[in-house]
Amino acid sequence: MALTDPLGDMLTRIRNGQRAKKDSVLTPGSKLRARVLDVLQREGYIRGYSEEQMGPAAGIRIELKYFEGQPAIKHVARVSKPGRRVYSGSTELPRVMNGLGITIVSTPRGVLSDAEAREQNVGGEVLAEVF
Repeated sequence: MALTDPLGDMLTRIRNGQRAKKDSVLTPGSKLRARVLDVLQREGYIRGYSEEQMGPAAGIRIELKYFEGQPAIKHVARVSKPGRRVYSGSTELPRVMNGLGITIVSTPRGVLSDAEAREQNVGGEVLAEVF
């Protein structure tokens, strides 16, 4: 069965894996998913990820991160969905928890966090919010 929202599926797997106290989760691979995971790793929300075979297709194993038994990601939500795309300019990028969280943005310069997008003065599609 084809997924309508592959990125939303990956974020849900991360959320479910952390609630179940898993060390890692496996998700189908794609370039967009890998770039989003790069941002999560740079910002310290996951320990890392690695490419792995998942049957005939490529997959990604995501190493989840915990701090004193609590998940590093308290909340992860998809903002721009297949039925409703959300775009934002560099000056209107949303702040999550007054700057304590991040917004993941797909820009012409790649997938960036909101702070990186503001620094580079680019806007784009708001993919997800994490704190």
